[in-house]
Amino acid sequence: MSSSSNIADRPSPHQALRASSLAGGEQNQLANDPYGWIDGYAGDLHKAAKELVEKGEASRVSDEAIAQIITAAVRLYYAKSELEDRPVPAIVQEGEETITPTEMLVAVSEMLRDVRLGPMELGLWFRRRPGEN
Repeated sequence: MSSSSNIADRPSPHQALRASSLAGGEQNQLANDPYGWIDGYAGDLHKAAKELVEKGEASRVSDEAIAQIITAAVRLYYAKSELEDRPVPAIVQEGEETITPTEMLVAVSEMLRDVRLGPMELGLWFRRRPGEN
């Protein structure tokens, strides 16, 4: 199976384990949705990333894995916010522990560079959220 094949055709290695921990209806829904594991693992990924940063061990995750995670998140975010024409929270609000402005701007700057865009293009494309006046 090539990497370009439909990921939905391949079960997550942890899907059965996650499904077994869910209640009846939720478990059935997950079992019937080949992408249902994403919701379950998003929280795990968030927690693990936070722990790695706190321990100073972010280097344990490869650059390629980070690029894949960010690319997937941006692609899904675009589809949910723009194509569904509705506001979608982009950042988990954790009180004082929310991402710092420095963390955000470093990541956004690199993402813009990776697609050959700069602050000027960001300014031109900056938009109001759906539903805002």
